[in-house]
Amino acid sequence: QVQLVESGGGLVQAGGSLRLSCAASGRTFSTYAMGWFRQAPGKEREFVGAISKSGGTTYYADSVKGRFTISRDNAKNTVYLQMNTLKPEDTAVYYCAADFAFVASQLTLPDEYDYWGQGTQVTVSS
Repeated sequence: QVQLVESGGGLVQAGGSLRLSCAASGRTFSTYAMGWFRQAPGKEREFVGAISKSGGTTYYADSVKGRFTISRDNAKNTVYLQMNTLKPEDTAVYYCAADFAFVASQLTLPDEYDYWGQGTQVTVSS
């Protein structure tokens, strides 16, 4: 079992920044990859990015590439999502998720992930 708790969401103006955190507990953090997804009202859950177990490899959706950065601190059992140059279309509930299999071709699919956090709201005003 893995428990995931996101934090750091909030209201920010367009062009601003936020850093989300996801604290993990349960199984050894360095044994699974982590992903970030988001879901806006009326839309499907959307892949944002993912990071490998060691943190050495990252993947990003085209919509956030160059603006968002994923990192992890295995000593602190935490993964981060640094979001810069935020846009109103980034408004969504953001979720972190744990992935034990880490099949690169499947990383964008929610079904690839085994455990999910409860989500944190990010609202970007124009």
